[in-house]
Amino acid sequence: MTVTVYIDGLSQPRNPGIGTYGFVIYEGTRRLAEGEGLAGLDVTSNYAEYAALAEALKKLKQLGIEGDVLVKSDSKLLVGQMSQGWEVKGGAYIQKLKEARDLTREFGSISFEWIPREMNGEADLLTRTAYLKYGR
Repeated sequence: MTVTVYIDGLSQPRNPGIGTYGFVIYEGTRRLAEGEGLAGLDVTSNYAEYAALAEALKKLKQLGIEGDVLVKSDSKLLVGQMSQGWEVKGGAYIQKLKEARDLTREFGSISFEWIPREMNGEADLLTRTAYLKYGR
């Protein structure tokens, strides 16, 4: 069965700013795990999105999941770049992108799907909860 991961990252109160992330992991309709945290200080929202992906992939490994994984994100940049369709020109998030790509190699099959922000409510809420913790 495919494991579905919803990820999100943000940078507040401006971009770059305080970066936070959130993720939720499902197997079918069963919620396996969630996570949220600080991506960094003075980081971009793109960096926070890739931090969310990296942390979610680490959690999958902790859970012993190595099979089919579908990552859903409202970041067109992340989905485009991780699907190998979009060029990576540079930016402050490159370090996290490389970390995420390295982690994806540990899974049998991993795919990425863009979803509208409205369909990413749980991960979005976790990023905002993390910001309330770390943004003060």
